[in-house]
Amino acid sequence: MTDSTSEPTPAATPGAVPGTNKHFLRQVLRLAGQYWKCKRRAKVRSATLLLLLLTMGQVGLMVWVNYWNRALFDALEQRSIHGLLLQVGVFALIFVITIAVTAAHMIVKRWLMIDCRAWLTEQLVGSWMEDGRHYRLLFSAGNLDNPDQRIAEDIRIATESTIALAHSLVYCLMTIGLFIEILWSVSGAVVLPGTHVQVPGYMVPLAFGYAALGSTISWMIGRPLVRATNALQTAEATYRFGLSQARENTEAIALLRGEPMERASASARFGKIVREWNRQSLAYMGLVSFGSGYGALLPVFPILVAAPQYISGAMSLGVLMQAAQAFQRLTSALSWPVDNIGEIARCRASADRVLSLYEAMLQLDADAQAPSTQRIALGRSERARLVIEDLCITEPSGHILLENFSVDIRRGERVLIEGNPAVTGSLFKVIGGLWPWGSGRVWLPAKGNMLFVAQRPFLPEGTLRETLCYPHPPDAFPGPAIHHALECVGMAWLAPRMDERDNWEQVLPQRAQQRLGIARVLLQQPAWVFMEEATDAIDPRGERLILDMLRRELPNATLLNISLHPELRQLYQRTLILSRVHEAKVLLNGRHGNGGTH
Repeated sequence: MTDSTSEPTPAATPGAVPGTNKHFLRQVLRLAGQYWKCKRRAKVRSATLLLLLLTMGQVGLMVWVNYWNRALFDALEQRSIHGLLLQVGVFALIFVITIAVTAAHMIVKRWLMIDCRAWLTEQLVGSWMEDGRHYRLLFSAGNLDNPDQRIAEDIRIATESTIALAHSLVYCLMTIGLFIEILWSVSGAVVLPGTHVQVPGYMVPLAFGYAALGSTISWMIGRPLVRATNALQTAEATYRFGLSQARENTEAIALLRGEPMERASASARFGKIVREWNRQSLAYMGLVSFGSGYGALLPVFPILVAAPQYISGAMSLGVLMQAAQAFQRLTSALSWPVDNIGEIARCRASADRVLSLYEAMLQLDADAQAPSTQRIALGRSERARLVIEDLCITEPSGHILLENFSVDIRRGERVLIEGNPAVTGSLFKVIGGLWPWGSGRVWLPAKGNMLFVAQRPFLPEGTLRETLCYPHPPDAFPGPAIHHALECVGMAWLAPRMDERDNWEQVLPQRAQQRLGIARVLLQQPAWVFMEEATDAIDPRGERLILDMLRRELPNATLLNISLHPELRQLYQRTLILSRVHEAKVLLNGRHGNGGTH
């Protein structure tokens, strides 16, 4: 059947998904809120509460050490052996409790990290591997490179860093609350030079000023770090993907002697990593240099500030050391942004990549549910027929591939589909629910299971039994049925290797892989079989034998076969010839017309 030449119009571009999220924090909290309310929320909330209590215990121990430090130096100043031995005993108790609290805190925090990662991975993998989203994402707008790496690596970084940063932030906030009071009480008052004005707790505002100045300078120096970290992680993911792709196509590369090209590609991708690494190193250099000086001055600064009071006798040695330690604790807590800017950048970059994937899948669902004449409607018929009504298939950009196509295929028919590969391939995907771009309606048959057989069947690594039964479990079909299927497709010689594990995509040539794909058809006994060049690697005589065998083994099944071998037309009841619209036509609002640029 040849398409007509009526005038098309431009189709609207699919909704773009931004590569970076404008409302990052709100999206993170929305996704985290789902984890807080998930099915295992009782365990999650209990672990979170326990982690909070252990954090409070850590801060309490730190305050205890601060007061112990004061008592120790007072005992030393008084040269009291009894006081010194008492403080040694107190320290032993603090030491034991600290070890217990730290160990418990580590176990609870790591449990939360892996549980949160497991939940988020389950959510994204479940959404990604459902309703063909993993395929439709290939055509989504926005920077959605390497979704597999986002799930495997970026989720790990985002969950571990988020929990670690959240814990350290709560720890620092508690520290600030407690040590402000301690530092205020021990620092006393100081008279401003040239005046009679006393400033009580003067070391507290000094600590805030010291931390504020350090944080401001650090943020200014470290601002490029977020962009550099994001770019580096993207380059790393691209490099890993390229190596993985080379591994999956190793035979073709070896036969084509394509190793020099692959080495050049790998070198170019790694060169991108080196450039982004250097950019990140420059961003880190200024930050680390300033941080080193900032940290080196911190232990000395409070002692120098409080030394006049100690020399004048206004405070004891113990109080001086307590004040210096409290100043350090408070300033360190206030410097949380400075100390964690690198980890914040790393966490932000990974979380942004995860959120982009999450939002892209939400956008796919929103587009699919939105009422629009620019999407092909897929539904179930009340009859045992495949009915296609006024179908117009377009590219994602809106350019028309096929228009005004209608057909009614009854149960049991054998139909050959020929024509332009772009058109026939897209029709195969339309019926399979993978290609929504265009207009018209497709009514799938009401009864009977459908099976789609692609040109290159997916053969997962595992035993041959698992490969043949895919996507069903290996015990879904009895052994005799599997042997019979192998015999029917001329692959009986593989039967002794039924429980042997191997990478069958690498071990078997394409024609043997296609025969295994047909063996799956015999095992699953579908009522409707849709094949896209699924036997074209087999010679015409072998293909004829396979088609005759399918007619014999599945006499009542419908067969739609996209094939490049027109000499086998006599085996079919009907032939549909599909050609592509050659003019620059696009679809807009369900109408056809000449379209300039889209």
